[in-house]
Amino acid sequence: MSDPITTRIHEMGRQARAAAHQLSQLSSETKNAILKAMARGLRDASAEILAANAKDIAAGQEKGLSSAMLDRLRLDENRLEAIAAALEHVATLPDPVGQILDDWHRPNGIRIEQVRVPIGTIGIIFESRPNVTADAAALCFKTGNATILRGGSEAIHSNRAIASALQTSGEKAGLPEHSIQLVPFTDRESVAAMAGMDQWLDLIIPRGGKGLIETVVSLARMPVIKHYDGICHLFVHEKADLEMAVKLAVDSKTQKPGVCNALETLLVHRPVAEAFLPMAANALRAKGVELRGCAETLAILTDAIPATKGDWSAEYLDLILAIKIVGSTTEAVDHINTHGSHHTDCIVTADHAVAEHFLRAVDSACVFHNVSTRFADGGEFGFGAEIGISTDKLHARGPMGLRELTSYQYRVRGNGQTKA
Repeated sequence: MSDPITTRIHEMGRQARAAAHQLSQLSSETKNAILKAMARGLRDASAEILAANAKDIAAGQEKGLSSAMLDRLRLDENRLEAIAAALEHVATLPDPVGQILDDWHRPNGIRIEQVRVPIGTIGIIFESRPNVTADAAALCFKTGNATILRGGSEAIHSNRAIASALQTSGEKAGLPEHSIQLVPFTDRESVAAMAGMDQWLDLIIPRGGKGLIETVVSLARMPVIKHYDGICHLFVHEKADLEMAVKLAVDSKTQKPGVCNALETLLVHRPVAEAFLPMAANALRAKGVELRGCAETLAILTDAIPATKGDWSAEYLDLILAIKIVGSTTEAVDHINTHGSHHTDCIVTADHAVAEHFLRAVDSACVFHNVSTRFADGGEFGFGAEIGISTDKLHARGPMGLRELTSYQYRVRGNGQTKA
């Protein structure tokens, strides 16, 4: 491990711990004013941020990044405005810090309250998407947490520009120094340094490919909330409205293919396969989607590409879709629970009893009935910007908003009670 990198990151950890103490004391009104100042700061720095992003795009093209990856990386005026607007939206959301979750009195007169409090210091390691810098910083700040962000090399110039704008503009409105810090290194050593400093970080959240997440999990000395692959399924049941199913499949796959809640595998109930698949194939191919099918699918869509075993567990993040015909809802559920990533899965059906069975049986963070998988998103859930979508079960699951960035403490009040 490189000593200069470790030394610098541990210094950032000490600074974050000091900032977290100050952040925990800020009122909701002050935090909201700071968030609005950050949004103005992003708009004021738009020229610098877009120029920095152009450097990242040029470097990405030179490296041969896929079109989907470049799209995740790219910023423009509209996307930057959306990031700023998301900060302002977070300012309008209820502050969970200080919320009394429960309170009760004991027979001896002691009163006990369970109260939401900040987690403290949070490290976030992410790849490619520069909007995560602002989204993560805003949500962590609103909940009184100091943040250390480590982005990927693909977005280093964009991330630096965004983080600088947030901290600089926020400080003018009362943001404590070092509340939002961006690791200046993209070396792998920086990941190991963050994962090992449990004396400074209370929680670490990796967002990115499976390799990154597994590396962090193997190294982390503090709790980790994982955001694994988005291998999302849509099951077209025999009682589905087929036109609705086509619409949902197209939206789920093509509205933004390079994101974790995009559709990757389409499961089709055998009784409707011959009617549904040609309809779906025409609509998907019109959007440029490559279709990979099981043997039964190939008998109907003769020009589809034969699917391999690996296709059933693939997160393409591109205009590619695997298709499998199944004989029952049970077979669909078994396939999802075996090959999915426990992220987001949907059934299309008019049979509500079947839908309820699917929702109970599929072991995923988000289970949908007649809804595009693209709605698995903190913003769409009303959480504002999100940290990501957790595929863990403890302590957070699904889209992570403000509440998931808090812990709780017990506040006990009495008038001199003793055990003796």
